[in-house]
Amino acid sequence: MKLEPYPKYKSSGVDWLDEIPPHWEAKKLKFCVPGITVGIVVNPSSYYVEEGIPCLRSFNISSGTIVPESLVFISPRANNFHSKSMLHEGDIVLVRTGRTGIAAIVTNDFEGANCIDLLIVRRSDRINTRLLYYILNSETSNSQIEAFSCGAIQAHFNTSTLAELIVPLPPLSEQLAMVHVLDCEVTKIDELISDQQDIIALLEETRQAVISHTVTKGLTPNVGMKPSGFAWLGELPEHWEVCRVKTVSTFITSGPRGWSERVGDDGHLFVQSGDLNDSLQVEFETVKRVLVEDDAEAKRTRLVSGDVVVCITGAKTGNVAVCASVPEVAYVNQHLCLIRPSKFVLPKFLGLLLKSKVGQTYFEFSQYGLKQGLGLEDIREAPVFLPPLTEQASIVVYLELETSKIDALVYEAISSIELLQERRSALIAAVVTGKVDVRGVA
Repeated sequence: MKLEPYPKYKSSGVDWLDEIPPHWEAKKLKFCVPGITVGIVVNPSSYYVEEGIPCLRSFNISSGTIVPESLVFISPRANNFHSKSMLHEGDIVLVRTGRTGIAAIVTNDFEGANCIDLLIVRRSDRINTRLLYYILNSETSNSQIEAFSCGAIQAHFNTSTLAELIVPLPPLSEQLAMVHVLDCEVTKIDELISDQQDIIALLEETRQAVISHTVTKGLTPNVGMKPSGFAWLGELPEHWEVCRVKTVSTFITSGPRGWSERVGDDGHLFVQSGDLNDSLQVEFETVKRVLVEDDAEAKRTRLVSGDVVVCITGAKTGNVAVCASVPEVAYVNQHLCLIRPSKFVLPKFLGLLLKSKVGQTYFEFSQYGLKQGLGLEDIREAPVFLPPLTEQASIVVYLELETSKIDALVYEAISSIELLQERRSALIAAVVTGKVDVRGVA
């Protein structure tokens, strides 16, 4: 859509907003809405019930919408006691701590609900709810919110700072045209972003399928096959050996406990589960550091080039990385298992196998039921399907080539998403600040 600027502008009186159309105003939010309040700020866990009044938390605000996952409920008695924070259709709720400024419109589904530690902007007759939603989610408002939140260890702002937020205020008839344009154009952009996300998901599935097939079937077609011994796997090339991680490694351990108080800006590299990416690599550039004593614990948990690490606890349980080259002295923390491969297996081949659907399925089975995380024994007993070293090398080279092609396509899709998101933000900012004229746009 080709949009032109307004014929004339005037000074808004606000440096960051610069000029606005002459018939617009720039007002503090408190003068545009009937009220700004905050949800329940005391711990209401004693009010929680199995069934009752829905109560929104920051977890329920995602990508500008209210999501019901992890929704809690409070008793009607508690809801009446905190009646000032009851929500009504058309209100806007904002996250005020951590992910500050994330806003969503309260829909009819949550009429009469309550909220915990969210800011509430009441529906106004002076400014269209959807336009205000776009304004509060725009870069211009985010920059103000960041300024209000700066200096704190964790970003945080309250009703008084939100009340001082400057918002552009066009006439109501013009607000409807702005919302129409933004709804149409943003929907188109979001659909394109969704298409790219679908492409990425498909590419990731393809990547996993290529890896899983190759590390269990090999590269030679029509080779003789034999039962693998695992119902969920099927057959293997008949000349491959079936063994366990413990038989193709010289050393398996986990990181030390009690080192968290030593973590800081000084010392040696201290690799944690968050440092493992999804491409079998440790991102050493962002690894934290730890002060280490020269003792047996340090010797036991030190990484060397060629080690394989597996995340054994937390959200990334089962993630795998291969330390092809360790840039300097480094150690693993207690949430990682360190595997030192023997001469019978290439580190990259072992990493690919454990990261494949085969390895991940085994890790999922190992955590079946109430068990959370993996133990060292689970890692030791993980199945390994072992071709000769020369064949391992051929498989590694083949998969590096094939996955690099897929990774390039993923990168291209990610770049497209980033560009679309930039255009989305730029469009919203241009419309809500009056840099483009949408009057008369069908």
